[in-house]
Amino acid sequence: MAADRSEKGSSVSEYALLTIEEGMQLIDRLQREHGLPKTEMAALIGAHCPELRDYAKAKARAIADQQYGKDIYIRGLIEFTNYCKNDCYYCGIRCSNARAKRYRLSKEEILACCREGEKLGFRTFVLQGGEDPYYTDDRIVELIRQIRTAHPDCAITLSIGERERESYERFWEAGADRYLLRHETAAASHYQKLHPRNMSLEHRKQCLRDLKEIGYQTGCGFMVGSPGQTVEHLAEDFLFIRELHPEMVGIGPFIPHCDTPFAGKMQGSMELTLYLLSLLRIGQPDLLLPATTALATIHPRGREMGIEAGANVVMPNLSPVGVRDKYSLYDGKVCTGDEAAECRNCLEKRMESAGYHIVVGRGDHCDVR
Repeated sequence: MAADRSEKGSSVSEYALLTIEEGMQLIDRLQREHGLPKTEMAALIGAHCPELRDYAKAKARAIADQQYGKDIYIRGLIEFTNYCKNDCYYCGIRCSNARAKRYRLSKEEILACCREGEKLGFRTFVLQGGEDPYYTDDRIVELIRQIRTAHPDCAITLSIGERERESYERFWEAGADRYLLRHETAAASHYQKLHPRNMSLEHRKQCLRDLKEIGYQTGCGFMVGSPGQTVEHLAEDFLFIRELHPEMVGIGPFIPHCDTPFAGKMQGSMELTLYLLSLLRIGQPDLLLPATTALATIHPRGREMGIEAGANVVMPNLSPVGVRDKYSLYDGKVCTGDEAAECRNCLEKRMESAGYHIVVGRGDHCDVR
């Protein structure tokens, strides 16, 4: 019996018809060999169906439990600026979006978020923002040093886009531990459909390689179902991730934003996203895999379903409530109204309902320092 292709909502193209048994065999090989050639990876992705998703999910969850037990790691997200010099076609904070309500948190506001986060048990702060020219290397270095001084036992993660290697080295020397930079797509032809001409996929990949070489715990990731995406493109993502061997991979469904060129495009598939989460866990057992906000946005149990598919990280929002709706990368983003404590408590209960528990701490066995 060939895998059923009747499900709607995915923008990937059909690639090859596999029987359920053939798909299971490829999943088993992915586990043994930690990767597949591009054609076979594309065929496995293109064959996604309920039977293969269930098979991959069970295997991925067993692997995650073996690696991490029932622990789910929390990272306190601080979205400190929504200014961005880039004009990516999918992003709501793109520089040409005149309707975006721009903001920058002051250094004092960021430090206040960290203080509140530490009180709530967070031991990793993720400073995420657009590529804001105001935040020069000097300003970022000073911010890192002040956070490191005030919270010596906490990990500092940056997610502020593409910089030159010298900048990354300065941030590392100042005390940053981790860096998240989603590559969005590893296929050059697809990258050009998502970004203006002044942006380069090769530069983005080189940034990730530089971060790894410097010593950061490095995270990359991609959108699922972005306009023009095919299973071949997704297979290239898996090949790039295998080459880079990052410590963390964040993926989520593409969700259109009303003030972008992709406003009318179809949303990415939750089912395919969960399937790919499982395949990532199977291929690289020790990955830190977030159950992303985008998953929670398209389904009320999105985070729990991500955990059940093999994820083991959640990122509650520590940003001031008044700015959360302004960090609008896509339409309908969830959890913009709760105070940090309420959001953390809500997530804790959700994880417990799925049979897992939040770990209070930074997860030292995952750290590079």
